Amino acid sequence: MLSPDIHRQLARELHEAERTRAALPQFSRRFAGLEITDSYAIQREWMALKRAEGRRVVGHKIGLTSRAMQIASQITEPDYGALLDDMVFHSGVELEAARFLVPRLEVELAFVLARPLKGPNVTLADVLGATDHVMPALELIDARIEQLCRETKVPRKVTDTIADNAAGAGIVLGGRAVKPDAVDLRWCGGLLIRNGVVEESGLAAAVLNHPGNGVAWLANKLALHGEGLAAGEIVLGGSFTRPVACAAGDVFEADYGRLGVIHVRFA
Repeated sequence: MLSPDIHRQLARELHEAERTRAALPQFSRRFAGLEITDSYAIQREWMALKRAEGRRVVGHKIGLTSRAMQIASQITEPDYGALLDDMVFHSGVELEAARFLVPRLEVELAFVLARPLKGPNVTLADVLGATDHVMPALELIDARIEQLCRETKVPRKVTDTIADNAAGAGIVLGGRAVKPDAVDLRWCGGLLIRNGVVEESGLAAAVLNHPGNGVAWLANKLALHGEGLAAGEIVLGGSFTRPVACAAGDVFEADYGRLGVIHVRFA
């Protein structure tokens, strides 16, 4: 376990990297003893810096929910990060690509809570009962830490990703909101279309067999820190497609069928 001083130092580096759009060398190579507990401590320190500047936590994101991604990352559970008020956008938004380092989009469902959820022992039924509505959401992910080591070209580790707010950079909400029992959420699907070409498609069941299972996992995980999910918060259940790269000039359409469409343009 690294010292609290190092946690704060690395959080400041992430804060500056996001501001300057200059990726950092991998923390996992700089600190051989970096553990997942360190990574979450760094993430919390970074979010504290943002809150000190006036930002507000409005929810959470869950990542690495698919079996394939967990195998690739050599982990056995998802990860999570924070959603802040300046990270939330709505369908039709035009985003400046240069604001990010390596922006990518993923197709997800967002749960908006009507009641708080706090573990331990939160179940899928608890999640559905506490949810006001579910709606389509694109997650915008980014990397403030180098994806490939500049010397060895080794991919970054999950400890790097978690420290980097689980790669969270923003969300785009849109489409049609539905009550959690109005549709079979496992069978909700989406097409991610870039410049008229279908780049990705998937079903929400790819997220832990039900996207609400990720929300239950998060509520139970946060309970280890004495925390929970608050009423009104947005929780991204996890992606059911691979990430698709974004660049200036790209126009995206995410088609969720009966749940509607999200439009995003990059300038």
